[in-house]
Amino acid sequence: MIQAHPKLVTFDQFIDWLPENRRYELHDGTIIEMQPTGLHEDVTGFLTQELTLEYSRLHLPYRIPQKALVKPNNKETGYNPDLLLVDRRQLASEPLWEKKSTLIYGASIPLIVEVVSTNWRDDYGYKLVDYEAMGIPEYWIVDYLGLGGVRFIGTPKQPTLSVFQLLDGEYQARQFRTSDRIQSHLFPELNLTAEQIFQAQK
Repeated sequence: MIQAHPKLVTFDQFIDWLPENRRYELHDGTIIEMQPTGLHEDVTGFLTQELTLEYSRLHLPYRIPQKALVKPNNKETGYNPDLLLVDRRQLASEPLWEKKSTLIYGASIPLIVEVVSTNWRDDYGYKLVDYEAMGIPEYWIVDYLGLGGVRFIGTPKQPTLSVFQLLDGEYQARQFRTSDRIQSHLFPELNLTAEQIFQAQK
């Protein structure tokens, strides 16, 4: 992860500048280049495949766009989550969707998944705070290498999948490791263990 521009920019300036590959995020006015590893992409691809199969099986009106952005309210910030689940029924109320493929309302986003890399502080820190404030019902942090701080994943560090579910406006966390079956309010019948996700890169 590298900073691309030293000067602060607005979200609108960022959108106008953003290259087609969209491998960038805007963090409080600072443009950040996101360059995931192959292992990171394997885990993301596996989860995208499994969740697509699940929402298709249930005939839910969801999609997983590849390049959409999430913009928290009143911030010069735009995130490009590793996996973003969109409720297509809500898109008509999204003012930035049609021209900028950007979402600003939590009601449009049933689930966000971030796959941890060296920038784990972002995923466990202000992204968690911002997604919670937006009212996004579920947020998964897939820490497949056990990189997060001890205060987040415990000790000894080990691969951990944290599922944050919104309850009374605040995220409640549950952690899954090894053969634990992932429990999700959004996909209660999902038959997937933490280990299956972590081993997607092998």
